[in-house]
Amino acid sequence: MKQTEEMKKVSLGIDIGGTNTAIGVVDSDGNVMVKDSIPTPTHGDIDRYIQDIATAVREIMKSVRLLNPESRFMGIGVGAPNANYYQGTIEYAPNLSFKGIIQFVDLLKAQFPDMENIVLTNDANAAAMGEMVYGGAKDMKNFVMYTLGTGVGSGIIVNGDLVYGHDGFAGECGHTMLVPGGRVCGCGIRGHLEAYCSATGMKRTAFELLAHYNATDSLLAGKSYQQLESKDIYDAAVEGDKVALEVFEITGNYLAQGIADTIHHTSPEAVFIFGGPTAAGDLIFDPIKKNLDKYLLPVFRGKVKILPSKLKMGDAAIVGASALVWKELEKKA
Repeated sequence: MKQTEEMKKVSLGIDIGGTNTAIGVVDSDGNVMVKDSIPTPTHGDIDRYIQDIATAVREIMKSVRLLNPESRFMGIGVGAPNANYYQGTIEYAPNLSFKGIIQFVDLLKAQFPDMENIVLTNDANAAAMGEMVYGGAKDMKNFVMYTLGTGVGSGIIVNGDLVYGHDGFAGECGHTMLVPGGRVCGCGIRGHLEAYCSATGMKRTAFELLAHYNATDSLLAGKSYQQLESKDIYDAAVEGDKVALEVFEITGNYLAQGIADTIHHTSPEAVFIFGGPTAAGDLIFDPIKKNLDKYLLPVFRGKVKILPSKLKMGDAAIVGASALVWKELEKKA
């Protein structure tokens, strides 16, 4: 790390997942200096969990000060499911053991009263912020981030600011209605984009195609639903497996439909796509680009770039959360 005054400023990023909570310190260029993780507990005791996080954060801060004694911690950014930026709360998160509305920022501030900037938002919003502060959207004021994983998340940036809506929960592009009366989404409603374009949705498409074609010769035919992963579909597609290739075609076409709706609503300069399925490269991006224009009003055609995220996959969650701090400081400047 360069020994300049600016580079001594660092922020902490915390990403709360259903299984693990990742914690790291990030410098102003987006480099992760130190990171660690703790289990996201199933015991439902939020006070115990906050204590565990605080202990891990203090240990990480100590490690950073050993690397650079003059490091200045500017704040803590937290990405979490069902997080409300306005209230600093995590509300009714289905994949966490903590019930109801959790006053997460207040609880963390009680542990770090001298930490002026503690900011919370949902994980997809944090990824969008990371893309703007550190990634491919550094020079953009209007873009959208789609995150593909177990679900489909999104963060919308308009005029340089995240769109939160009046209650803090705006930007759920993954729950765009795609196929009325279609597959049951993780949220319980039928037909949402997430049910088709998440990694889980790709698995469901693969099994539908295997049954439709009675494709016993497919490279995917020998795996159970529990065994099959999106990487298996990618590996089979690379080998020329027809079912696997069609999974990517169908998924890309569905994504093009959802992205077209988003473009009509926000007119972004670019749509960035992040997550495990994007490792397939052209297999997923080509069908999106090929199909997009047929779903767009003529005024939007050929104007919006579809780009892979430039955030490093392994560090993206921490980096995205840490970026919230720099944005908060910018607002106060």
